[in-house]
Amino acid sequence: MTSHLRAAPNRDRFTTETERFRRELLAHCYRMVGSAHDAEDLVQESYLRAWRSYSGYEGRASIRSWLYKIATNVCLTALKPRPIRVLPSGLTGSYDGPDRPPSPVAPGEVSWLEPLPDAWIAPPADDPAAVVVERESLRLALIASLQHLPARQRAILILREVLAFSAAETAEILDTTTAAVKSGLQRARARLDELKPEPEKLLEPTDQRARALLDGYIAAFERSDAGLLEQVLRTDATLEATPFREWQAGRAMCVHMLDAYVLGTPGDWRMIATTANGQPAAVVYHRDADGALRADGAVVLTPTPTGVSRVIKFHDPALVATFGFPDVLAH
Repeated sequence: MTSHLRAAPNRDRFTTETERFRRELLAHCYRMVGSAHDAEDLVQESYLRAWRSYSGYEGRASIRSWLYKIATNVCLTALKPRPIRVLPSGLTGSYDGPDRPPSPVAPGEVSWLEPLPDAWIAPPADDPAAVVVERESLRLALIASLQHLPARQRAILILREVLAFSAAETAEILDTTTAAVKSGLQRARARLDELKPEPEKLLEPTDQRARALLDGYIAAFERSDAGLLEQVLRTDATLEATPFREWQAGRAMCVHMLDAYVLGTPGDWRMIATTANGQPAAVVYHRDADGALRADGAVVLTPTPTGVSRVIKFHDPALVATFGFPDVLAH
């Protein structure tokens, strides 16, 4: 009984001191592993470990860097046995073979990257600088590139460049030397420069032009109108979808593939606007043989001042619930 009474104030103090970091730790774990669901589990594990060792926390490091040390090491341990998560464009070049519908990769053959709902990690609205930094460091193109770095280099790059920990703090978090951090950061930057496409001017999801592009994309599907897609996509747009290996480059290829094999007839699709990874997005429903609109997945757009440069569709019905929407839409 006495120990229980002693633990309760500790638990309250622990919650007060640590809970405010939960959302940024979730974003950190997502950057490390490329999966919203895995990140959620890893944050839970991090908080369990933090609580178990809280009585030994001596305040030598800030509570924030102590939590990051725990979370980063939980992620590194989890990543050891796992294949990296990728997008189709991380597997092969764009498809230019015979005209045929894309064929899905066998279940379990590839570990796919997942989108992250903005609502999960939204920083306070009264901190606009934090909002922009968070969005930029969660763009799908960056998350996809990060997954190709060795896990420790990925951790160094995120801790130093995204979270602005010093080299000494990063060394403490990773139980290594400052020299190792500096060298790891150099290698990570060089590799990322090879992987990352040229940076382009992106529209924030709150920009009216970005919303207009998303609305146009949604309307094209709901009306089964390939002409509308042509208005929304840039001439150099790319289109990829999990779990398909083939992906399309160039507006003509993208529109043809969607028109020939996906759009169907008006009313087959319904989409609801949302945001993911700091980008305009939509949850997707498809009408089944019984006429019900059932969860189909999510789509994330990369909007620029000259149109949508990239469309990534995630064919995973479970994602619709992840974004907080029902599995079946009422008529």
